[in-house]
Amino acid sequence: QVQLVESGGGLVQAGGSLRLSCAASGRTFSNYVMGWFRQAPGKERESVARINRSGVITYYADAVKGRFTISRDNAKNTVYLQMNSLKPEDTAVYYCAADPSATRLWTYWGQGTQVTVSS
Repeated sequence: QVQLVESGGGLVQAGGSLRLSCAASGRTFSNYVMGWFRQAPGKERESVARINRSGVITYYADAVKGRFTISRDNAKNTVYLQMNSLKPEDTAVYYCAADPSATRLWTYWGQGTQVTVSS
C-alpha cells in the first residue's frame, strides 16, 4: 500500500508560479511511474504530466508543455510539479498518482490539492 500526500496548492495570479509536491510512503517509490492529473469543475480528470522511474523520461499534456516541469527525488520519495506562467484555465484540483507496473494503471492516488489562478 502506498499513501500519497500532495501539498503546495493555493491561489495565485495569472502569470505566477506554484510548485506542487507529492510525498509517498513506503520503500518502493523508485519502482513507480508517477503522474500528475487535474480536474476542473464540471470537467473530466485529465493527465498533466508523468515521469518514469528514474526521472529521465517525462511526458506533458499539450496544454502545459513549456510551462510545467515534473521531477522526482527518489531519495526523498517525492515528485514535484513546477508550474510557471499559470493561466486561469489551469485552475483545478491537482492529484498525484502512482503506477507500479508502468502500464498507465494508476493504482494509488493522493487526496488532491486545489490550485486557483485568478485573472
